[in-house]
Amino acid sequence: MQTAQTTVDPAEVAKFEAMAAEWWDLNGKFKPLHMLNPCRLDYITQQIAAEFDRDLTDSRPFDGLRLLDIGCGGGLLSEPMARLGATVVGADAAAGNIPVAQVHAEQQGLNIDYRNITAEALAAAGEQFDVVLNMEVVEHVADPQAYISACENLLKPGGLMICSTINRNPKSFMMAIVGAEHVMRWLPKGTHEWHKFITPDELCALIETAGLRPVDRKGFVFNPIAWSWSLSDRDLSVNYVTASVKP
Repeated sequence: MQTAQTTVDPAEVAKFEAMAAEWWDLNGKFKPLHMLNPCRLDYITQQIAAEFDRDLTDSRPFDGLRLLDIGCGGGLLSEPMARLGATVVGADAAAGNIPVAQVHAEQQGLNIDYRNITAEALAAAGEQFDVVLNMEVVEHVADPQAYISACENLLKPGGLMICSTINRNPKSFMMAIVGAEHVMRWLPKGTHEWHKFITPDELCALIETAGLRPVDRKGFVFNPIAWSWSLSDRDLSVNYVTASVKP
């Protein structure tokens, strides 16, 4: 059993704590996530609906599902999941994110269980979930394999993990670091470290080593002309997302 704090990188946590108050500012430091969020939500909801045979035209299609949003930040994914009926635990290693998320959820009339806790600590406590959302976190941890294994421990048999991250290649360096941090200044310089990016094949190997079965992967592709994101079956060159299930 992995102990608490095993995969936490304190320097990475400090970066996001410094930005915590800006989570819900549409034009602040998290503008890229707000822009990407509709695309992320489309993928997440479709995968959950397919895996658990839910009808997305229902008002609360995810009723009865317990969902963990690990690395929840200010709650950009936790809140829509709660609106769709899931029982949501939002967890983040950065303590400063939690009160921001709690206040915003209360203002929206949503009941979300936000905790300053790690994946390892949740697993050690025996917590179990139908769905684990693991979005844009794995490139920030100290030990990706131990972290993915902790997420596997948190899934019930038949559970679903959705994991997104950034590919590692020259294009991702230009787009995610030079473009987003230095040219567009969407993110503070140093938010990402290129050597921590993970290729799709590397992530698939981490997932399989943890005991999960990959079932899908797609790219998140930004169109600078339409100024919007879309899903792609073929282009995983920068941002991408995977779905995997626990046998």
